[in-house]
Amino acid sequence: MFSNLPPMTRGLMIANGVVFLLQMVLGDLALAAFMLWPLGSGDGYGAIEFLPWQLLTYGFMHGDIAHLLFNMLALLMFGAPLEHTWGGKRFLTYFLVCIVGAAVCQLAVGAWTMSQGGPAYPTVGASGGVFGLLLAYGMLFPHQRVMLLIPPIPMKARTLVIVYGVAELLFGFTGWQPGVAHFAHLGGMLFGWLLIRYWRGQPPFGRRPPPRPRIVR
Repeated sequence: MFSNLPPMTRGLMIANGVVFLLQMVLGDLALAAFMLWPLGSGDGYGAIEFLPWQLLTYGFMHGDIAHLLFNMLALLMFGAPLEHTWGGKRFLTYFLVCIVGAAVCQLAVGAWTMSQGGPAYPTVGASGGVFGLLLAYGMLFPHQRVMLLIPPIPMKARTLVIVYGVAELLFGFTGWQPGVAHFAHLGGMLFGWLLIRYWRGQPPFGRRPPPRPRIVR
């Protein structure tokens, strides 16, 4: 089954697995400079600060095996059909834009947290990209039925996107699920939505002119 996956989806899964093995072997401290750190965090935590490459590298690191497996399962479920639809180049572009978009939103949250006297803490995980894939799947295949893991309830893809989006907003503003970058997840969805609308020529990026009518003689 794994060998039959489209190449970009398979490559992303392998890359995430390899990086997680490096985390286990080398330890998080050795790879801390590749996690996403808030702006200005260097003065508050062992001289580790935000560096530009962290906008991408954090998305290939994970906190534990459950975190990795959940994201890779979602990448398998939603990434493969999207890559089959878009092709490898567009799919990879979309995924990485969602990773960066999630990082931008998390940087804003981290800056606000630090301004309120909170600690500087790093963010890791491909979840921002995965939530972007979920949104794209719901937009391209809105009536496709998918199954929630917990609880195991089947629903339309569009409904699943709405449920997860509302849940992330609720958890993000209430703090009911601490230690999870809820606004990064929403950032991945937001940037994914904007990119799809850009590709389609939809507002806020303007509208493509309608095709000229044909004259049939």
